[in-house]
Amino acid sequence: MAIPLLEYSRTSQNQRVAGYEVPGDEQPRIYSTENLLSTTDLDNLIAAAYRQIFFHAFAADRERFLESQLRSGQITVRDFIRGLLLSNTYKRSFYDLNSNYRFVEQTVQRVLGRDIYDNREKLAWSIVVATKGVKGFIDDLLNTEEYLEAFGYDTIPYQRRRVLPGRSEGELPFNIKSPRYDAYYRGKLGFPQVIWQTTVRGYTPADRKPKAGNPALFLDMAKSINATGNTPQRLSVQNIDIEKSVPYRSK
Repeated sequence: MAIPLLEYSRTSQNQRVAGYEVPGDEQPRIYSTENLLSTTDLDNLIAAAYRQIFFHAFAADRERFLESQLRSGQITVRDFIRGLLLSNTYKRSFYDLNSNYRFVEQTVQRVLGRDIYDNREKLAWSIVVATKGVKGFIDDLLNTEEYLEAFGYDTIPYQRRRVLPGRSEGELPFNIKSPRYDAYYRGKLGFPQVIWQTTVRGYTPADRKPKAGNPALFLDMAKSINATGNTPQRLSVQNIDIEKSVPYRSK
């Protein structure tokens, strides 16, 4: 018998408060298959999905088979998101290097587009991970009423209501607020590293840099040459034997 999801209070976060916002550059762009006009739009949609789930996907991290199914219409955007969440890249980068609590927090941010409400919600979904595994947790999260109402089957998840009206700064992006690696694994990997510089670096504007043929370019080379001169001889004229010193040709 499966354990039901632990109840938790849904506090009033930013994305739950309805408000009027004037569209601008800071507003998240919504990618959906309902308004695709060309193959370029589909490429942008796939790239947005990788940014949302992986934050950045290298060529080796791309799921070509899932992309092919999405392009041919065999799967929906929701199925594509599910495939990325169950991929080896996501499991290796997030599940294997974090605790269940942190894994839940990062996955909720990427799938539901919001922060977790409190520790009780984190505990509730952690129980699902422990009892049903990663696959069961992903399926339950994508089947929630909140996900289906916010994104449905055709829209890429995004950070909802990131910009706060009346404030100079909005909510931080999830990849900055919750880095991929936990503090324990960041310490094992050796970052962040403190690098001490022993030399002071300077900056020379381009207009002050010597051009080709300028003697200043050869100044360092001239200084590197260890030129030593001959010491002058200290001889007195009275000690010189002129007859022996002057060369002559014998017959």
